[in-house]
Amino acid sequence: MLNLKTRILAASAVVLTLGFGNLPARASEFINVLTGGTSGVYYPLGVALSEIYGKGIEGARTQVQATKASVENLNLLQQGKGEIGFSLGDSVKAAWEGDAEAGFSKKLDKLRAIAAIYPNYIQIVASKESGIKDLADLKGKSLSVGAPKSGTELNARAIFEAIGMKYEDLSRTEYLPFGESVELIKNRQLDATLQSAGLGVASIKDLAVSVPINVVSVPTEVAEKLGAPFQAATIPAGTYDGQADDVPTLAVTNILVTNSDVSDETAYQMAKLLFEHLDQLVAAHSAAKSIKLEDAVKGLPIPLHPGAERYFKEKGLIQ
Repeated sequence: MLNLKTRILAASAVVLTLGFGNLPARASEFINVLTGGTSGVYYPLGVALSEIYGKGIEGARTQVQATKASVENLNLLQQGKGEIGFSLGDSVKAAWEGDAEAGFSKKLDKLRAIAAIYPNYIQIVASKESGIKDLADLKGKSLSVGAPKSGTELNARAIFEAIGMKYEDLSRTEYLPFGESVELIKNRQLDATLQSAGLGVASIKDLAVSVPINVVSVPTEVAEKLGAPFQAATIPAGTYDGQADDVPTLAVTNILVTNSDVSDETAYQMAKLLFEHLDQLVAAHSAAKSIKLEDAVKGLPIPLHPGAERYFKEKGLIQ
């Protein structure tokens, strides 16, 4: 049986090049799934979603696009260059408000929600030899905060502001994707990385089996100071090799976002098939274990797409 990585690569190759061969010759629907870097959680979940939608939505052809994640995905959706994408809740809020500092030159008024899904955990991981154990220890050290103006980097900015620190307090700030950040730590060229992702993200798992690590704690007070959509959370002991204890941190909900030009029927099927095939998403990445139907409409900073709203009304979540 093929291992998960091989299966994901094979599936993505299929959706990127051929679509699904058993679909009608005249496909009436094209669905571009906007994800993130291939070493994150969005990408394998996006591959799984593309398979689900390709098989479950009549006449659909699907494609998976690796991106810089939240901010890029939202801008692409506004431009009609994607039909569904993953994003962090705080990025969605900033996009709806037209927050230029966050990377949105104007209000992205075409954005519509399909569902709130799993929480992203802010995971700050340092090499053990760096001596970094808490946020104060980051001063004078080197840190990768994610791609510029990505959802991860916006999370990093928010945390630094809440604790009264600036990037200038670091010895060096890198703006790198998860995989590249980890490689630098392995090579002793970087002290720490901040990654906003589901628990068990592949990049940190890879780091933890390669070098001894410290998972850096983020106190509950930071969540209280930031407020919604941030919340206090815990990275359970044993999530990564060498992590002996629970570590407090922050979490922020991820949202599946579409645009207002997507048909009501397609949006309905996007929501319906998502929750009818959670087992396939869990098989793609364990972060999907946290996707709950009862949480699907909670705390959304943008309107639901009418098609998705119809599904949640059927399920009794909306009156």
